[in-house]
Amino acid sequence: MVETFGLVADIAAADAMLKAAQVSLVGMSQIGAGMVTTFVQGDVGAVRAAVEAGKKEALAIGGKLLGGHVIPKPHAVVGEAMPDLR
Repeated sequence: MVETFGLVADIAAADAMLKAAQVSLVGMSQIGAGMVTTFVQGDVGAVRAAVEAGKKEALAIGGKLLGGHVIPKPHAVVGEAMPDLR
């Protein structure tokens, strides 16, 4: 997942993530107060590469990066705790 402040930075990050590696877009969630998080899934190595590309792109366009994180093999309960995406 990559979290930014502002939709434009998050869309740019999502685009970079999908172009950088074989990952699938799970969804985007507008958290509130301008925070937007994009979720991708795939092979752990591909997700790591995608998240790094997304973080770089968000910063490259002058956006504010709030964070990026990879959760390898998340527990099933983690999926239930995530917001409804899309």
